Amino acid sequence: MICDAGTGHIGGDLSCADILATLYFHVLHYTPEHPENPDRDRFVMSKGHCAGALYAVLAEAGFIDADELSTFMAPESRLNGHPSRIKMPGVETSTGPLGHGLPVAVGAAMAAKMENAAWRTFALLGDGELQEGSNWEAAMAAAHFKLDRLTVIVDRNGLQQGAPTETTNTLEPLANKWRAFGWETTETDGHDIDQMMGVFDGLPLKAGHPSCIIARTVKGRGVSFMQNKVEWHHKVPNQDERARAALELERAKTS
Repeated sequence: MICDAGTGHIGGDLSCADILATLYFHVLHYTPEHPENPDRDRFVMSKGHCAGALYAVLAEAGFIDADELSTFMAPESRLNGHPSRIKMPGVETSTGPLGHGLPVAVGAAMAAKMENAAWRTFALLGDGELQEGSNWEAAMAAAHFKLDRLTVIVDRNGLQQGAPTETTNTLEPLANKWRAFGWETTETDGHDIDQMMGVFDGLPLKAGHPSCIIARTVKGRGVSFMQNKVEWHHKVPNQDERARAALELERAKTS
């Protein structure tokens, strides 16, 4: 998708792919045939620049036809570089400006609590966007209102555009920061699906508290020449790199 479009965010797509797969095929309650089902769980992709991974999962889950993935970022395509609530079934809110996803998720969780509804709200955040103050305002509100059907997953790959997160603006000790804001917090391997399923099965982590799962991940996961390389935040593979990456991922799948 990214090679054909000539643009995208492949490093972050690969760091969050296992998280998205676990959510959509083990955790979230949804019906692709009726994406507006009022009883569905809500999922907010706050790191909207990784729309490529989201679209691939939405296709696998049955929200769109897999053939449409070839239109990624083409003129008039529904598959924008950032997901659009208006255009795409299964997208709860349009995201792109970082720091906006969690406030929206808090609003959704508040609505569920006011309606005494059973559905849950999940938000996937990039670690770099935690430098946005809007996240921490939302985090305070979620704890204050005891939104224990709200879960945040942080894609903690340690890299953002141009530099490591700790070089740009120190986040650690990240788990303790979330705890200080009133969230029950745990850490997991964001590429170990069995481990993640065990964590998700235990939600809420503590009654009366929102849950934060810090998923330790690798940017460019699964492709040796991309892993932990900051330039692959938005670098586009050439045809040789595309073939090498596809071969490595295929070998990993069958090993």
